[in-house]
Amino acid sequence: MSYRANRLAGEIKRVITELLQTGLKDPRVHMLTSITAVDVSRDLRHAKVFVSVMGSEEEQKKTLEGLQSANGFIRSELGKQIRLNYHPELLFELDRSIEHSLKISQMLKDLKPDKEREN
Repeated sequence: MSYRANRLAGEIKRVITELLQTGLKDPRVHMLTSITAVDVSRDLRHAKVFVSVMGSEEEQKKTLEGLQSANGFIRSELGKQIRLNYHPELLFELDRSIEHSLKISQMLKDLKPDKEREN
């Protein structure tokens, strides 16, 4: 990723994270939602936003729907905070890496002998 695309990805992540904490009022967006990464295309026209949602499959699905429906609002906020000729189309995608690492951690804990668990 180019330096400019990398900087833009960081700014998009910052703005959307702030919106999740303060400005987004959609009830479908779960409170335990975080932006894990943003991947911006070389031409800066598209941005894939990776979202981690702690909750059930249904809550994750509803959160993604809420974010997608708020896409216009989020892009307008990006326009207010980041000066560009055009703002990238946003695509929200579920990031399961945190959930996956928690499962692996639990499996490793389960593999320890009983004596080590007690200590």
